[in-house]
Amino acid sequence: MYRPLSVFLGMRYTGAKRRSHFVSFISLTSMIGLALGVLVMIVVLSVMNGFDHEMRTRVLGMVPHATIESPVPIDDWPGLAVRVEQHPGVVAVAPFTQMQGLLTHDGQVQKVLINAIEPQLEPSVSIIGDFFREGGLTSLEPGGFGILIGDKAAAKLGVGVGDRVTFVAPEVTVTPAGMFPRMKRFTVKGIFHVGAGELDGYVAMVHLDDLARLHRWKSGQVQGLRLKLADLFQAPQTAWDIADDLGREDFYARDWTRTHGNLYQAIRMEKTMIGLLLLLIVAVAAFNIISTLVMVVTDKKGDIAILRTLGATPGQIMATFMVQGTVIGVIGTLVGGALGILAALNVSDGIAALEGLLGHKFLSADVYFIDYLPSQLMSEDVVLVCGAALLLSFFATLYPAWRAARTQPAEALRYE
Repeated sequence: MYRPLSVFLGMRYTGAKRRSHFVSFISLTSMIGLALGVLVMIVVLSVMNGFDHEMRTRVLGMVPHATIESPVPIDDWPGLAVRVEQHPGVVAVAPFTQMQGLLTHDGQVQKVLINAIEPQLEPSVSIIGDFFREGGLTSLEPGGFGILIGDKAAAKLGVGVGDRVTFVAPEVTVTPAGMFPRMKRFTVKGIFHVGAGELDGYVAMVHLDDLARLHRWKSGQVQGLRLKLADLFQAPQTAWDIADDLGREDFYARDWTRTHGNLYQAIRMEKTMIGLLLLLIVAVAAFNIISTLVMVVTDKKGDIAILRTLGATPGQIMATFMVQGTVIGVIGTLVGGALGILAALNVSDGIAALEGLLGHKFLSADVYFIDYLPSQLMSEDVVLVCGAALLLSFFATLYPAWRAARTQPAEALRYE
């Protein structure tokens, strides 16, 4: 099969044998360096994508996308829910009431945010039903004073399903004998594990009617409505549009950007900055090709001079070394890309196995918002990384190839 002279010589120099072992060695090291840079960049970007995905699906699947609340208890929340559901962008609506306080059991104390829910409607706005280890939402009944808590809170309090805990509200009851803290006994009906320390440790759920009684409200009164939106990034605008339609004097809106927006923005910014830093690593690996080709040109000066005397043009000489550098870049990029994809698909299981082997958690739910290493491989990241590596590799060949093309046969052969 016919091959142009420059392609033939470039491929031959890349895999040089016999007396040119040194040329093959430095070509191999350049390939390995580029492959490692591409591999690391794909894996790290996949892990950052995993954090981004878990934040959007798991954490934001638990916390409200937006809420519509009122300064006073809402009486006819079903009628209000019908009006809210008619707004474009609203997928589902469920009532809620919240109260902060302390849970105590056998001398142990845990701070808690109690969410009062309607068990039949809660699955439409939350993914909590997928994470119960014991019990479930259906175990909450009006007047039963059951409570659902996370496994971290259960471990700290030393309780399980069927045990009773005492909730201490941040309010007092005034009696002729003095002021006493408002307390209520709840029975643990279920334990969940989301994998986020903030949720597993500090969030609990009870039935709407039970918390209404603790608030001393009428049965059926709620604090507000929780909204699930089609586009969570439009939550601020959508929530305030709904509040405007309902009347700003009676209702106000909140959304997830106020509670978890900083964390999400931090993840996005970290992905961008880490991507740029890792691109510099790939650039260093790619520009190693410059030193490789410079040494090859020095080693092959005699060959270049002979080719020039036989009629090879400067363009053919330049193309020869561009082919060699491009082959190094292509092989290194393809190997790094393949290994990076394989590593990104298995990094979560690998880290979990290593944690089990060492008996140590690398990601603690007390510090991070999840307690495992997620990974999500995205094809556009692979294309971007490999494309950047190939482009940098190509540019790295230009200067050495230009130097080779300027070699003067008489000067090169003077000392041969």
